[in-house]
Amino acid sequence: MITIASDFGSPYPAAMKGVLCQRTDARLVDVADDFPRQDVRAAAFWLREVLPYFPPSTHLVVVDPGVGTDRNALVVRAGDHALVGPDNGVLQPVARRLAPETSLESFVVDESRLEPVEPTGVASSPQATLGRDDSSGPASNTFHGRDVFAPVAAAIHEAGRKSLESLAYLSPADETVDLELPDAAVEDGRAGGEVLVVDDFGNAITNVPGAFLEGCERIAANGELVPVGDTFAAVEPGERLVIVGSHGYVELDVNQGRGDDAFGLTPGDQIVLEDRE
Repeated sequence: MITIASDFGSPYPAAMKGVLCQRTDARLVDVADDFPRQDVRAAAFWLREVLPYFPPSTHLVVVDPGVGTDRNALVVRAGDHALVGPDNGVLQPVARRLAPETSLESFVVDESRLEPVEPTGVASSPQATLGRDDSSGPASNTFHGRDVFAPVAAAIHEAGRKSLESLAYLSPADETVDLELPDAAVEDGRAGGEVLVVDDFGNAITNVPGAFLEGCERIAANGELVPVGDTFAAVEPGERLVIVGSHGYVELDVNQGRGDDAFGLTPGDQIVLEDRE
């Protein structure tokens, strides 16, 4: 299985799937193609929460605002999983969730040694020489998802995740870009944190651990009293509430409405929760 996650929307993921289908018969599974554009932290959060539910797989991740720069293309072996994507930190939180940090292995891709990606059924194409001086390396400086990451993911699937050393264009990474999702500060009935992401329902997901709400019936969220519920239906439709979401963090929500609008919150905003029992 190869999973695919990106911020591309449509139609660019189809080209990556085309390359994968050329080079492997792996089962392709979409995680998401609509991560917030160029938002590495949001993508890292969602990958950390979603990918651990998959069986051992190769995971292709392309949220890459640094495409065309000197950032490396990276492969991370995390237990029985392999992660392929840009070296911008997006792979690190989920890698640590999939395997102990001390066992993680990272490899840099030598893009100049990759077999060029070509369309099928034509003798030549503009992509064949675009942005390069010879027939090696990526065909485009702007679409490494198609030209770098997809071919590497296909090769890993074919070689086996335990055999990354057999791929001549991979070498151990001396150093990689890390990304740590921030922790909330919790003490004495008060939690100071921030909104990590807002999902498509408008639920404002914070980094405050759900245990903070134990025994609470009402919480002051940035000074405004809000009821605490076990489910959305704990309040009437359209009413605000604070709840522990499926990710284990405190969320600021509205039953059948958008919590981000009701609370005036966006990702990165600070949030202070206080027990007002």
